[in-house]
Amino acid sequence: MRICVFCGSSRGRGERYVEAARALGELLAARDIGLVYGGASVGTMGAVADATIAAGGSVTGVIPTQLVDREIAHPGLTDLRVVSDMHERKAMMAELSDGFIALPGGAGTLEELFEVWTWAQIGLHAKPLGLLDVGGYYQPLRRFVDHMVSEEFLAPVFRDMLLVGSEPAELLDRFVRYEPPENKWANSRARQLLGVDERNGTTAD
Repeated sequence: MRICVFCGSSRGRGERYVEAARALGELLAARDIGLVYGGASVGTMGAVADATIAAGGSVTGVIPTQLVDREIAHPGLTDLRVVSDMHERKAMMAELSDGFIALPGGAGTLEELFEVWTWAQIGLHAKPLGLLDVGGYYQPLRRFVDHMVSEEFLAPVFRDMLLVGSEPAELLDRFVRYEPPENKWANSRARQLLGVDERNGTTAD
C-alpha cells in the first residue's frame, strides 16, 4: 500500500507543521505503507520524506524537470522519478497511490488536493482522501466547503468523502474503513445540481 502526501516546499510558521509531517512519515513506515510525494528535500516535503526514510520506510518522489533545482530533488529516496511537467507529476502520483493526504500547505497543495477530489467525485478513482488538520489549519477551508454545499454547488455526499483528522493515526484508520459514494454522474441529486438532463445526460445551458 502507498499513500500520496501533498505538502509544501515551505516549512510554515513555527515547528508544528514540520513536526506533523515527521509524525506522519514515521507512522507510514511503522505501518509498512509506502510514501509517494513531490520529490523535494525542503519544507514539509523534505520532513515527511526524511522521517519515513529514517524509520525504514519506502519513499517514491515524483518531480518535474523544471523543479529539480528549485525544489532541490531529494537524493536519498527509494525511487525518484523525474517527469516532464506538473500534469505528468500529478497523474503519476495518483497512479502510484492508494490514497491521498494533504498536509497544511499553499496553493500547490490545495490544487493537488482539489484535483484528486474532483476525480473521485466523477468516478475516476475510488481512493480515500483527507486533510491532516494540524492546529486547525484547514478549518477555514472546511467552512468554505460547507458554504459550497449550502449554495448547492457541492452535494453533501461529496463533501463527506473528504476525510479530516487532526492526528495521522486517526486519519489512516478512517482510510481503512473508507467506502466511496456513488460517483457524480450516477448520483441523481448531484446531476440535478449540475443541471444535467436526466433524459439524455446533457448539461442544460
